[in-house]
This record gives sequence, C-alpha cells and structure tokens, in this order.
Amino acid sequence: MNFSGVAAAVRGRIAALIWVIRELVGSGFLTVLRPDRYVRMGLAMRRHGGASPVSGIGLAAVRAPNGTAIIDEAGPVTWGELDRRADALAAALAAIPDVATVAVMCRNHRGLVESIAAVSRLGADSVLLNTGFAAPQLADVLEREQADVLIADDEFDALLGPAVQRLPKLRVVRAWIEDPAAPVAGTDSLDGLIEAHWGHRARRPTKAGRIVLLTSGTTGTPKGARRGGSTDISSLAAMFERIPWRAGESTVIAAPIFHAWGFGQMAISSTMTCTMIMERRFDPKGTLDLVRRHAATGLAVVPVMIERIIDLPAEVLDARPMPSLRFVTASGSRMRTEALLAFMDRYGDIIYNSYNATEAGLISSATPADMRIAPETAGRPLTGTSVRILDDDDRELGTDEIGRIVVQSNSGFDGYTSSDTKAFAGNHMVSGDVGRIDHNGLLFVVGRDDEMIVSGGENVYPLEVEEVLGAYPGVGEVAVIGVDDEKFGQRLAAYVVARPGFELGEADLKQHVKQQLAGYKVPREVHFLDELPRNATGKVLKRALGGPESKVG
Repeated sequence: MNFSGVAAAVRGRIAALIWVIRELVGSGFLTVLRPDRYVRMGLAMRRHGGASPVSGIGLAAVRAPNGTAIIDEAGPVTWGELDRRADALAAALAAIPDVATVAVMCRNHRGLVESIAAVSRLGADSVLLNTGFAAPQLADVLEREQADVLIADDEFDALLGPAVQRLPKLRVVRAWIEDPAAPVAGTDSLDGLIEAHWGHRARRPTKAGRIVLLTSGTTGTPKGARRGGSTDISSLAAMFERIPWRAGESTVIAAPIFHAWGFGQMAISSTMTCTMIMERRFDPKGTLDLVRRHAATGLAVVPVMIERIIDLPAEVLDARPMPSLRFVTASGSRMRTEALLAFMDRYGDIIYNSYNATEAGLISSATPADMRIAPETAGRPLTGTSVRILDDDDRELGTDEIGRIVVQSNSGFDGYTSSDTKAFAGNHMVSGDVGRIDHNGLLFVVGRDDEMIVSGGENVYPLEVEEVLGAYPGVGEVAVIGVDDEKFGQRLAAYVVARPGFELGEADLKQHVKQQLAGYKVPREVHFLDELPRNATGKVLKRALGGPESKVG
C-alpha cells in the first residue's frame, strides 16, 4: 500500500473540507441555529422529496419564517407565507389527475416562484417558458414537453390558441391577472387554487421534481435541459468564494427568472434567505429606484440591462446613487466594454460577470479586478470546475490559441427532454462555445462554434469584429453575421445601431476595422438599424438579421 499517497489524499480532502466550511461560514450560509430548527429543516427536505434547486424556500421558512421572502408589485410576502402558498398550490395540482409536467410562463413575480416550488413538491417536472415566445413556438414547446398544465400570466392569453388546439387536455391556470375585474373563475387562477387548498399539502413524493430550463434558442427552437438535484455544497462554496453573497441581505432580481441565469439567482437567494425584490418588466430607472428604496446589496441582471442603465441621462444617474449596492451579477451575453467600465467608474468596482450555460451551470466568473485588466474576459473557472480549450481532434491547445471550450462541473444536468444529446470530449462537456485562455489564466469567449464564418477559406468569429466596431465612437450596438457569397462562400455583414446624436458612415466603419484586423475580417456590407432584434434575455437574435425587412441602410 502506498501510505504516502493515501496520506496525501486524506490531507487533500481535509483541506477541501476546511475551505468549504470557511466559505460557507463567511457567507453566512452556515450559522448556529436552535437544534429543533435543524430537525424541522430535515423534515421539510424529506416532505418535499429531497434536495432540489428550490429546496431553499422550505429551509428559509424554518430559518426565518417571518423574514421577507419576496417584494413584488403585489407587496411583500414572508418565507413562511411563501412556503404555505407553495404547499397549497402543490395540493391543488395534486388534485388534477395525472399531472406529470407543468409549464410556467410568467414574468418575475411571486406566482412564478410559488409555481416552481409547488411543482417540485408534487414530484412533477416544471418547464420554464420564455415570455418572448410567439404563439407557434409556444405550441411547439408545450407539445414537445407534453405539458399537462400551463400556469401563465393573463397577458399571454392571446398566444394560447395553437397550443390548446394541439393539446386539448391542457389545463390553463392564470398567474398574474392584469385586470382584477377580469372574469376568471377562481379555480382557473393561481390565487384561487391556493385559497381553495389553503392549509393542505400534497402527498410526499418519492423524489423532488425536476426543473426544465430552455436553452436560449437564438438559432432555432430552444431545447429543454433537465436539472436534477440542488447544487452540491462545494459548488456553492466556489461561487461564494468569487461573488460576495451574504445571507439575509436583499437582492433585486432583474434578470428573467425563466432563464437559467435568473433562475440561479432566485435559487441562491432562497438558499441564503435573501429577500428577492422584483418587478415584472425591466425598466432601467425603475431598477435603480428599487435598489435605493430597499437598500439592496445585490443586483442580478443580464448584460444588456447594465448597458440600458448606464445609457440613462447623466442627471438621472446623478439623482440615483446606490451606496447600499455591494455586487452586481451578470451573465448571458457579451457586455459592451464602454458600458461596463462606465458603470464601474460611477458605482464602484462591483460587477461580477459570469460565464454560465443552461447545461453546465456557472462555469467561470470575472471579478471587477479581472475586468479592469481585460473588460471582455469571462474570468477564471470556479474552484472545482475544469475548463479546457481543444481543437477539432480533441487535443488541448496552448495559451491564447482559439478552440472549443469544454467544461467539467457538477451542474445537475440530467439531459435534454428531446432526443438531442450533449457532446463530450472525454469527461468534459462540449459547451458549443469557442474561446481561448490567456497567460493570466483568464478565459475569453470568442463566439459560438456554429457562428464561425468561413470567408475565402479564412475562419472568422463575429465577436472579434463586433468588439472592434463597438469601440468606434457613436456605435451603440452591433451584430455581425455571415451571408452567402458566390465568390467567397460567405461574407461578413455588420448591423449597427448608432447612439443618439451620432451620424455614422459605412466607409468609416470599414476603415476602422481594416486598421485593427486582417482584411478578410472587414465587413463587406454595413446596415444601419434603429435597434437590434433581441430575445427576452437580451441576446441578439441573429437569425432575424439578413432578411430584407432588417435592412434600412
């Protein structure tokens, strides 16, 4: 027996355990409670079928039953009330025969959180739907997922026709009802179901239900990614090591909760017994007001929200300092460098920009210090997460060489709901993104693997060109795509949105790119738009570009 090897392994495990405890204690996640509360927390976990991404709601109800869980447009609700409402809704859903899958199409409000928790306690699957879906796409996803119940805000009623035709047994329950006077039967509303089953609980499931998160779907119909058990304790510690969450504080969640990033922020908030502050629709000025009104210490956004905030007039920003804000967490797409730096210059070095994937969870995070060095970086992999850059033959590449990003993490990914599968290179998941790692160990995401453009035999990643164009004075937004070309196979086309008060010229922009990049990376055409098409999470819908309807210049 190799006693030295065994001893080293034991020392490694002890060191890892000490590190985990230190991070969890430092964040306030681990704290001393009365013995009876530990017992009740264990019973709550057992009653709900075990650990899930929303287990934190039941645990928070034991830790701080009178603490504020959510503040939304309907007012505040405590953790104890939220827990009882989720129990009642689970009982109501259990009364519906053969419910296996519940789809949820809600904006950010308590009804969305209650629905996810209730379905998990039922032992069923909840599918979180994009609020930006059109009627055909909604019907496609509901049919593919074989939804038995749809919980949706009533603003989406007009989209339900095709889905109801395809799924005649679909039970529709209204969540947020815009007009309280609207003729909605009590049993057809979320509040009505909760009221009718108040004080009841569903039978204990054999396992907690799974959460199905949809991929962004910027290039087609989104896939459904199943998420199983809750994040393991070491992954939680790794996140706390990088992002300064603290138990019992308050966070404004502006990122859509149906999206993997926003969902994660909701799950962490409940795990940390942090008050969640939310509104159904993002408004940049209103978001600043929410932070100030509630003295929030955290703000969860997608990058375009940072851009919208910092683009507000200076007098609006001057009137809304945010001294309570300790951190801003962002993920989901590239952030405009100028906007990032302007935000930190005004509010302090508090932005933590993360690289996150629906299937892999939180992969890496860039601290403010990282982004002062390289604003476009995705940061460093979290402790316990492995990121490698591979070529097409799965050989690992060296420093600053561009290749496929592959990831190994404990994400809880349980596969897709469709027949699609995720590719692996050994024990690493292929992310679908392309990037590089520099000499400082910082990760840079160059673009999607399927977005690579081959022009005249040369490989071009649009993000590189977008970053150069985005730095030109007066450019507010930019997207670059490849379009068919008889001579070159593909050619680059740029779509540019000018900032107010600026006049931009095609020739000037092309010359700007030519001065900084190789000639084959210069866009052959530049179109000027009033705005770029985006989905509900702020990602640019490049498939909507390139058609005659998008060309205005």
